[in-house]
Amino acid sequence: MAEKAITTETYKLFPSPRNMHRKIFLHEVFVPYPYALIDLPSFYLKGKSSLFAACRLADMKMGQLVSCEMAADAAKFSREFVPD
Repeated sequence: MAEKAITTETYKLFPSPRNMHRKIFLHEVFVPYPYALIDLPSFYLKGKSSLFAACRLADMKMGQLVSCEMAADAAKFSREFVPD
């Protein structure tokens, strides 16, 4: 059975089944590309991270949310992510 959606003040989230850590961490990066393939292990982040399909509630924009334990990892992901 698929996991249920998680609703926060900012997003409605749907966890990726490939997440090693099923948690929302402090540092978040929203990318407005709902169909982009994001392989988190290929970014070689130092801390824990998780990926969610996301709907930003403020404007109902669909995309993906990468949640990172460390601010440096969120910055690295933002710098290196290139939508396909």
